[in-house]
Amino acid sequence: MPNVSELVIRRFQELEVQARGIRMGNTQGQGSKANPEQFYAWASSAFAAIEGSFGSNSPHCKNFQKQMDSIQNNNVWSKQFESFCGIFLGAKNDIDGGYLFDLQQAVSGELFGDFVGSAKAALEDGHYTVASVLACAALEDALKRYAIANGLNVDDQTMENVVNALKSKGLVSGAQKSLLAAMPKVRNAAMHAEWDKLTPQDAGSVIGFVEQFLLAHF
Repeated sequence: MPNVSELVIRRFQELEVQARGIRMGNTQGQGSKANPEQFYAWASSAFAAIEGSFGSNSPHCKNFQKQMDSIQNNNVWSKQFESFCGIFLGAKNDIDGGYLFDLQQAVSGELFGDFVGSAKAALEDGHYTVASVLACAALEDALKRYAIANGLNVDDQTMENVVNALKSKGLVSGAQKSLLAAMPKVRNAAMHAEWDKLTPQDAGSVIGFVEQFLLAHF
């Protein structure tokens, strides 16, 4: 089954082909303009793809919307159509170049950072079991995302299996490798509510590791 990245790339490829198929009709003395039915069908899908991929505040999305707002009487003349295509192809180039997925990784890092911040606050308040759960959840998801980004198939795998997969591919090494070896044990205790097996030091070690891991990879 294709992953999300492959589906996004494929959709932009389809829309590029669709744009090339839009008919340009000649209007006497005024140049050519795009077939309205074909253009709006394409533009609606293209805008949805750009907004869904980059967000409504992205330059691609804002520029596309600005062009849409400038259309008068449903007439999209050849020069304006070229502008639409230029904006779309700029977004597609970013998709093809991996920019989107770098952005997604950065956003993931921010979300994980929120988890870590909450874990640190819980630990400071003396709730080390809560801190352990939050930190372990962030670590497990971060490890899986890092593994997937590096071409590893870790769907439905345990943290221990994910760690072993990362080690076997040389994606973790040195001190990080040694520290990571102890994390599945803490994770299992935290996620299975085996509170007697956890200590404040366990929570602190996971939090510290996650922070360093996010800085290094997200």
